[in-house]
Amino acid sequence: MKGLLLRSAELGDRLEMIYLSAKGEISQRIIRVERVGEKSFSAYCYTRRQIRTFKLSNILSIGSPKHHRRGA
Repeated sequence: MKGLLLRSAELGDRLEMIYLSAKGEISQRIIRVERVGEKSFSAYCYTRRQIRTFKLSNILSIGSPKHHRRGA
């Protein structure tokens, strides 16, 4: 997973993430990773429209965004 985050930071690729907040709330977000640390990373969150910090341990799922085609 860390390799995926590092690659996203290097290439500027967007990722889709399902995340568990400190309050126990689950959210689905589209992000662009800015910086990766040992236990957390910062990313631009398209949902909140700002740079946010996320804990690596709270990621439930992460990968390339799924593109939905109309009429499919």
